[in-house]
Amino acid sequence: MLAASWFTVAIVSRFVPFSWVLFGNVPRKGLQLPDDAPAASRKKTIVGITSVVLVLGVIAAAGYTWLRSNDTVNTNNRQELAEVHYIEELQDSYDVIVAGTDPEGIAAAVSAARNGLNVLLVDGKNREILGGLMTVGGLNTLDLNYSPKKSSVPGKHNFLNKGIFQEWYDKVEGTSFDVNTAANAFNSMVAAEDNIDLLMKTQSMEPIVEAGTDGNRVVKGLRIVKADGTSLDISAPAVIDATQDGDLAAAAGVPFTQGRSDIGDPEAQMAVTLVFALKGVTQEVWDSFGKIPNTGIDAMSAWGFHDAANYVSSDPERVKLRGLNVGRQNDDTILINAMHLFGIDPLDPASLQSAMELGRSEAPRIVQYLKDTYSEFKNLELAYTFDELYVRETRHIQGEYRLTMADLMANRDHWDAVAYGSYDVDIQATSNTDTGFVLYSPLQYGVPFRTLVPQKVDGLLVVGRAASFDSLPHGSARVIPLGMATAEAAGVAAKMAAENNITFRELSKSTELIAQLRDRLTKQGMELNMNAFETPYYVKHKAYKGLVAAVSMLLTSGNHDNMAYDLDGKSNMQRIVYSMNRVKKQHADYFHGDPSAAIAGVDQPAEQKLTLDQAIKTIAHAMDNEKAESLTLDEFLNSGWLKQETINGITDQTALTNGEFFMVLRDVIEYYAGVVYE
Repeated sequence: MLAASWFTVAIVSRFVPFSWVLFGNVPRKGLQLPDDAPAASRKKTIVGITSVVLVLGVIAAAGYTWLRSNDTVNTNNRQELAEVHYIEELQDSYDVIVAGTDPEGIAAAVSAARNGLNVLLVDGKNREILGGLMTVGGLNTLDLNYSPKKSSVPGKHNFLNKGIFQEWYDKVEGTSFDVNTAANAFNSMVAAEDNIDLLMKTQSMEPIVEAGTDGNRVVKGLRIVKADGTSLDISAPAVIDATQDGDLAAAAGVPFTQGRSDIGDPEAQMAVTLVFALKGVTQEVWDSFGKIPNTGIDAMSAWGFHDAANYVSSDPERVKLRGLNVGRQNDDTILINAMHLFGIDPLDPASLQSAMELGRSEAPRIVQYLKDTYSEFKNLELAYTFDELYVRETRHIQGEYRLTMADLMANRDHWDAVAYGSYDVDIQATSNTDTGFVLYSPLQYGVPFRTLVPQKVDGLLVVGRAASFDSLPHGSARVIPLGMATAEAAGVAAKMAAENNITFRELSKSTELIAQLRDRLTKQGMELNMNAFETPYYVKHKAYKGLVAAVSMLLTSGNHDNMAYDLDGKSNMQRIVYSMNRVKKQHADYFHGDPSAAIAGVDQPAEQKLTLDQAIKTIAHAMDNEKAESLTLDEFLNSGWLKQETINGITDQTALTNGEFFMVLRDVIEYYAGVVYE
């Protein structure tokens, strides 16, 4: 060891400038301690030299990682797509069937197989390759769940959950990736598991459902129509629905909401996107993107291009462009995620086809606009569009637990958390008049196993964006890395349910077995722990409970830094009218009046301070209370609709702050409408 250490020091000293500051002058012919040096001295020297060498190694590795993270050159070579091998002859039964070959389905199948289960993985979308949205849909830039605990290595990302997602991520280029690399990585992970049977290109698949106990239904397997028209019934005690839209769950009778119907806006759901590719991107062109104002690049990703949002489409009500998200490929192409398509019903094949045709006809016009707007795009041309649309939102199943905005705002852990999220609550536009926004930015929150367990149906788990999330927190929890984490948990849960001869619902209620589930996931490579972080300022604010209610009803948003809530800013007469109109949508059974009647005849209500009396009057009009004009604070208190402690918290009843109004409204929603946000 001494000789090796001296040799390393000599090499470092020879080739690393100024390393003599650490080592002194090192003779080129090698170093030796005197033969009569005490043993203790020799030992200290060995330890010292070895420590310095290790420190230098860490510094060198960190420096290399940092340099690579700040490098704009993509040195990766494009991979040829590997052939996907799938079977034609199926078994009559499997331990678990996983429906869907999106990343969540692959994670679920691999997890179940690694836990000793015999798995059938079924594709129902006529795909040639694995990876779904990432590969066939071209979504090659990841929305990631970063850990509050930063990596000690500069430039290296530290993600929540790790596990199978991290294993896949380590096979691709980075936060943006080449779709061929991604597809091959998914393929290699599936192919490595001998007990996964992969079936592609089915014409249809639907759950085999029987009557169960306690009024519940039970999924017993899948009825599959193969590409050649052959119909097969395949049985399995566990089915994992990893379809994007929760198709099996819906067919089995699982209750669900769609879009934002849970907050009284059933027609609203996030835009659909068609990803398209441009060709002709040299390194010089790529570097030029980074010189555009408010635009950034690294080796694989580019972001910004805010002037793109000024594009006027051929059909402004149905097509819009936002700032570009650009993912680089390992050739001369880039993929652009920016086209928003509105008025689409993703559950209607005809509507999807219409959206695809609209997007493909619009893509050349968009490319020409980019060429005209940015000189950096002048030599680029449209290469192709992708074969599947990026659908952000459809069904949200009703599970044993429903993830709420209160969970996210509290950065709440759960006793049965099987994944953790931290991505922004990213609410994309729902119409051409909507720009989208970030509602809230969490630090870390837990996703309970119960969100995967659907109500009223046994033998089934639902993973991915269709799991049991309210529509607003779904803006964060919908992202693929989190979905892959829940899917990994589902694979292990299938094993544990079989071992204990219990249903997933029974498993979800056992604190002992859930602890074992979390322990197995941890031993298999996941990280399931809450990190330490400072309590956010808004949680410590006196109006925090009111803020939770306001955010849950979409009355305010915080942006990326959660600083836009303006809790201590003064409210006004107009804002409360807007707020109560929003409340009417969500709680229509209790609020069906006209809050604007409270400001009839008021000049410039947005400039008028909000008094407590005016707040009471406006809320009463929203209730459609016949005494709205004369209802007093005392009557609200005596009716139990307001708590005295809330009134005591108001500093100036002649000029309410936003936070104070939120607290008043929270009381009314709880004690009049019976809904608690916490």
